[in-house]
Order: sequence, then C-alpha cells, then structure tokens
Amino acid sequence: MIVGQAPGVVEGAERRPWRGRAGQTLRRWLEMDEERFYSTFYCSSVTRCYPGRHPSGRGDRPPSGRELELCRFWLDLELRLVRPRLVVPVGGLAIRRVLGMSGLAGCIGSRFALGDAIAVPLPHPSGASGWLNSLENRKRLAGALALLRAEL
Repeated sequence: MIVGQAPGVVEGAERRPWRGRAGQTLRRWLEMDEERFYSTFYCSSVTRCYPGRHPSGRGDRPPSGRELELCRFWLDLELRLVRPRLVVPVGGLAIRRVLGMSGLAGCIGSRFALGDAIAVPLPHPSGASGWLNSLENRKRLAGALALLRAEL
C-alpha cells in the first residue's frame, strides 16, 4: 500500500491516484511502468479531497488539521481491510500519519514494523520539495529505494 498526502488536480480529473508529475517521478524511482505500479500497489491517501493550491503558488496546500481529522477514519479502515504486508508512506504528512514520526532525515532509508506489516517511508516526489537538493538526502532516498525493492 502506498499512502500519499492527498489527491492532486490531475488525480481528481483522471480519477486515479499518482497520475501527475509526482506520480511519474515516483514510478521512475521505483523503476515501474504504470501497469506494474498499479498492479503492485493499493494506493491511498491521508485525505480524500484535493486541498487546493498553496497560497504561495508553489505546490498544493497541506490539508488542515480539521481535514486530516475528518479523513482519519478512511485510512484506518483501509489499513484494517487491506492488511498490506508493505506500507509506503510518501512525504512528511503521510509519514507522520502512518508512523507518527516527524523529520524525513530520521526515517528515510530505514524500515519500520507497523503491526504485521513493514513500512518503508519515502520523501514526496514533488518538484515543490527542496529536500532532495542535499546530497545526503539523495543518499537516504537511494537507501530507501533499495530497501523497498528488497521488500517487493
């Protein structure tokens, strides 16, 4: 199961997750074409609705606390019903929601027990994020992708 932050504009229009540029980058990281990606992963998100553009114009607006709380039930239910063996929270918000951890540097490149599942967090593949501008963070991503491939 891959857990993202929220659907984007393209995902809303096409009614399929990870369809925009971030999804293309994610699939490139995973070395998967669309068919393999969608046949491998059940896709979910922390919130269910596109939150709109960020006021700065750079990327999407993070969901509000109220939006997160209103959607909490859905992800909890999906995790119980799907019972994934592998959970991939993508981005800081999904990592906080799934693993209860803050700070990408402390968790990207590691694997975690999540009940009966394994969790391997990834940074968000959005071009709006500057996290991957650091060489150390790119090394963390490479380590995370190696762990993820081994789990798959």
